[in-house]
Amino acid sequence: MSTDRILEVSELWAGYGATPILQGVSMSISRGEIVGVIGRNGVGKSTLMRCLIGLLDTWRGTITFMDQDITRLQADARARAGFGYIPQGRDVFPQMSVEENLQVGELIGGPKAKKLPELVYEYFPRLKERRRQIAGTMSGGEQQQLAIGRALIGNPTLMILDEPSEGVQPSIVQHICDALKSFRTELGTTIIFVEQNLDTIMAIAQRCYIMEKGTITRSLTGEDVTAENVRAQLLL
Repeated sequence: MSTDRILEVSELWAGYGATPILQGVSMSISRGEIVGVIGRNGVGKSTLMRCLIGLLDTWRGTITFMDQDITRLQADARARAGFGYIPQGRDVFPQMSVEENLQVGELIGGPKAKKLPELVYEYFPRLKERRRQIAGTMSGGEQQQLAIGRALIGNPTLMILDEPSEGVQPSIVQHICDALKSFRTELGTTIIFVEQNLDTIMAIAQRCYIMEKGTITRSLTGEDVTAENVRAQLLL
């Protein structure tokens, strides 16, 4: 695994209206890592993900991606630069079929980006079985696979996931975890994710940032990523 930094966040402030949520977040992620952002509810984890993808404006601070300052780039420009985003709640197009949702994914990254439509069905064979099914009639786990597959088609350099296990049955959560690890090892995808599910965190996180009151307070690396340490952060 390469150690070069792909994402650098420095003293990031952001919020809604006049209320600050992020209060000086700093973090860095190296190419090929899978990094979790954990902490109790309401500390700003999802707000951080929205800032990273460009759906929420940064008040101050910087976001650097592959040595380029992207702090002021809009979300579509970040997608073209190599970001893939799977929001909390999945956000598939409910009136469209699986195939049609994935065709939307082929627009991600712009016309010059390499697309990976054939790999989606390899990683998620259930989607192939149900490719003509209307997405809104699928289970939460199937929709999550679809949302991840749609992002994967754009061949993202960095994949951002917000609560990937939420509302998903355990057997599908395990399949999603296996797929995410395969993205890293087989495609070189770097992954940052927010999660509350202990089993999911332990299954995929190589290290974790701990978030409290809108800032990163510490990190867990290597042998520190234990069920006991992670559980303690989730129950603070």
